[in-house]
Amino acid sequence: MTTARIDARFAALKAEGRAAFIPYVMGGDPTPEGALEILRGLPAAGADIIELGFPFSDPMAEGPPIQKAAIRGLKAGFGLRSTMDLAREFRKSDDATPIILMGYLNPIESLGYDAFAAYAADCGVDGLIVVDCPPEEAAPLVAALDKAAISLIRLATPTSDDDRLKIVVQGTSGFVYYVAVAGVTGVKEAEAEVVAPAVERVRKASGLPVAVGFGIKTPERAAAIARVADAVVVGSALVDEVAFALEANEPVASRVLAKVKLLGDAVRSVRTSASVAETV
Repeated sequence: MTTARIDARFAALKAEGRAAFIPYVMGGDPTPEGALEILRGLPAAGADIIELGFPFSDPMAEGPPIQKAAIRGLKAGFGLRSTMDLAREFRKSDDATPIILMGYLNPIESLGYDAFAAYAADCGVDGLIVVDCPPEEAAPLVAALDKAAISLIRLATPTSDDDRLKIVVQGTSGFVYYVAVAGVTGVKEAEAEVVAPAVERVRKASGLPVAVGFGIKTPERAAAIARVADAVVVGSALVDEVAFALEANEPVASRVLAKVKLLGDAVRSVRTSASVAETV
């Protein structure tokens, strides 16, 4: 079961007493070869779990950095299937690091839920985040993912009250992704003191680890969130490094992976018995 990689990774981190670091990268960005080089380098640079975006023409939840990354990925000829193929290539050298596919529903619907889930599992994908699929409409997708043993990872937000949380966590496995700030990615900053009580509330409702993303760009911010969450997700700050490297005509992978190491080291530096899947 591919889902088992996620559970195993969080169990190991709980034993270490620390949060997970989850970097986000975009499939095909900046090139197919460059994207694979980045992906393969992530675990050694400090990634505990990898969030792999598939390019889409209308990424409604994303701010300018990830929108631009999606455009670069599309120009490289990437979409949903080619991003899953990228995961398959990664699996040839790494069978332990969980991969979470992140994107939007339209390409999945176009492929067909059952066909998508079977192909994703065959490529070694462990989980899926679909930004624009509300729980009320997710039953067919959940059924397809369950057959393929892939976790559906849902989003909880600052506006999710207790009644909404009960709905959000139904059918969720692996972990819950808490969106720390309202709005799109890469704009506002997450505040640990604001996030902490929300993380506890989501943990209690779900019985699962809680990853916090949106608004985390610096090692200092990542470390602060790692003290109160089970995982820290960083995306915009990393795809920005792709853009900076291209602009400066620098090697892209080395620049991105250097940033990953800084952020990963910051998360790993935090040891706390109060975090890392102290779930019910």
